[in-house]
Amino acid sequence: MRFIYYLKKLRDGYVINQVKHIELPLFKPSSTVRKRLIFSGRVQKVGFRLEVYELAKRLNLTGWVKNRNDKNVESEVQGENEKINFLIKYLKTLKRASVRDVAINEMPIVDDETDFAVIKEWF
Repeated sequence: MRFIYYLKKLRDGYVINQVKHIELPLFKPSSTVRKRLIFSGRVQKVGFRLEVYELAKRLNLTGWVKNRNDKNVESEVQGENEKINFLIKYLKTLKRASVRDVAINEMPIVDDETDFAVIKEWF
């Protein structure tokens, strides 16, 4: 059990370091939107939620991310459309994870949301 804990800590440190070193483009101002994203493929047990969380924070996006029972990862992301598109494009390029598909749905804006959260549910 202790060995797995250290492996997760090592992976998490790697993910956080990777996100810190992403060179972000200069974004043109764009409208604020909210999108529900469902990532399918090999996206659980690889640090994917942490990667979404860390990158969303760097991009000043709000919302949440969580694992689903069907082995997919679901997220609602709110912020400038260009930044959300960058987030999606970046996550599709990860080598650790393998994003096969992203279902994208427009959602109503949540006015009082100020943070991005990882929802940890046990199923």
